[in-house]
Amino acid sequence: MHAIVHPADIQDRDFVELVSATLFGLYPFLLKIYAAGGYQGPVFQNAVKAAPVNLNVEIVKRSDRAKGSVALPKHWVVERTFAWLNRCRRLAKDRECLNRKARAYVLLASIRLMVRRLGRATG
Repeated sequence: MHAIVHPADIQDRDFVELVSATLFGLYPFLLKIYAAGGYQGPVFQNAVKAAPVNLNVEIVKRSDRAKGSVALPKHWVVERTFAWLNRCRRLAKDRECLNRKARAYVLLASIRLMVRRLGRATG
């Protein structure tokens, strides 16, 4: 639905305001967001309050009692999407010099994935 590419030395949670400003302009019908535990800080909360829609935010956290690798609820959706995108050879390695090119390839890979799914559903 939406992608922003930024340098690796910037935390994802620092871009929450930019993502929410552009995402809710494109998709004002969104009502619920799942976020990882790293997004529970005040920057994220302020961005949620500033969103033009009334959002229901669910923070998906790992249990303190869990040991080792544990599947988190709704976390698999993000991991599955990354796995699908990494099937595209161009996205398997970070070789792009410009963020806009990297974003373009992510969008192209997403379009390719959706076109294949739609084609399979109708054929």
